[in-house]
Amino acid sequence: MTDNAQPASSPQGRSASINLTPVRKLRLLSGRSHPLLAEAVAAHLDVKLADPKLVDFANGEIRPRFVESVRGSDVFIMQSHGQTPGRSVNDSLMEQWIMIDAAKRASAKRITAVCPYYGYSRQDRKSKEREPITARMVTDFFATAGADRIMSIDLHSGQIQGFFNGPVDHLTAVPLLTEYLRQQVPGGDFVMVAPDTGRTKVAEQAARYAGAAVDVASVYKRRPKDAVNLVQALDVMGEVEGRMCVLIDDMIDTAGTICAAADILLAKGATEVWAMATHAVLSDPAVDRLKNSAISRVVVTDTLPLPSEKQIDKIEVVSIAPVVAHCIEAVFSDQSVSQIFGGENQT
Repeated sequence: MTDNAQPASSPQGRSASINLTPVRKLRLLSGRSHPLLAEAVAAHLDVKLADPKLVDFANGEIRPRFVESVRGSDVFIMQSHGQTPGRSVNDSLMEQWIMIDAAKRASAKRITAVCPYYGYSRQDRKSKEREPITARMVTDFFATAGADRIMSIDLHSGQIQGFFNGPVDHLTAVPLLTEYLRQQVPGGDFVMVAPDTGRTKVAEQAARYAGAAVDVASVYKRRPKDAVNLVQALDVMGEVEGRMCVLIDDMIDTAGTICAAADILLAKGATEVWAMATHAVLSDPAVDRLKNSAISRVVVTDTLPLPSEKQIDKIEVVSIAPVVAHCIEAVFSDQSVSQIFGGENQT
């Protein structure tokens, strides 16, 4: 506006002013795979969980119709890609993609897909001929639906971050799990163990959080050719005799790897074995294996819901909600997510 320009007038002839500083709005919505986690995150953020008004039609199709306006809002749409009664992993993914599309068409300013557990993350490369790279396809669908950003926790493979042509906030539950461990085992008198050589860096990261005196070991395993969900633990690299051992992994699915690793650790002289993991997938026969195993405690987070039939005495659940809420707040205020973890989430 020049010096000689006249201010705009309202229809009533009064001078009208326009607020050129927009009010930032955060909207948190959740699919139906894990509403309890979304409610806990909303409570930590001190915001109301918005109502997506999801409807299932008779033919199985899904339709959301957001109750509150999301126009100009920073929208976070949460969904863990897990299997729940009556709903598959694919249902969870499709529901989240449809909600993202609805937010995009409702003029959301920015859309972040919050995926505490990221589906198909183990299909991140071709290990045999004529196989898909489904993890890449999933990220393509997020982009097509309209997601500007993805947030997930302890991806099975870090390279998935490069599949999405946009920011990917990679959170980690390792500080949360090791804090629980420090409280339960004062003095750090234990060995942090990777259940296979591919997880050695995770065990080293956990040892750094747990304390400088914590040692690291790893189990060497082999998968028989063409076998699915079958592993053989062969040897241990590191000193475990006479020590308490804590196995740490990103997920426990059928529990074959964890239980086989525990057996060989005890055979090598370990006094006790605990297991820790971010994602409690617990596909059959995981619960029976854990119940009958030599593992004395299994510590997991609530990135996935734990139904009552899987809540055995050995399993302890720590909530990831404060971590997710802190990172959503950082993204909303354009602060660094990596700084929350001291850069350890990138290793």
